[in-house]
Amino acid sequence: MATQKASSGPETLNLKLVPIGNSYGVRLSRPLLHKYGIEHSVIAEQRPEGILLRGSSHGKATLEQTFTEMAAAQENWSDLEASTADGLDKLVW
Repeated sequence: MATQKASSGPETLNLKLVPIGNSYGVRLSRPLLHKYGIEHSVIAEQRPEGILLRGSSHGKATLEQTFTEMAAAQENWSDLEASTADGLDKLVW
């Protein structure tokens, strides 16, 4: 794991991809994981500028936090409206 420090930006890590079955992964050092409080799993956020990994051990989000994030994302769920025309509401369960 090679470390580079940009003159005015954040520290950059160059990590090699490691094959894991049909996927790839990266190895993070134990001190780095400890520094950011990452214990058992990470959350990978897909952003326009790249992938952000953050620890998931910071506790569970409240419903209010979840709804606020969902509203901020302004996702388009209109494709789900097609499921109302599938006829399932007419079936006897």
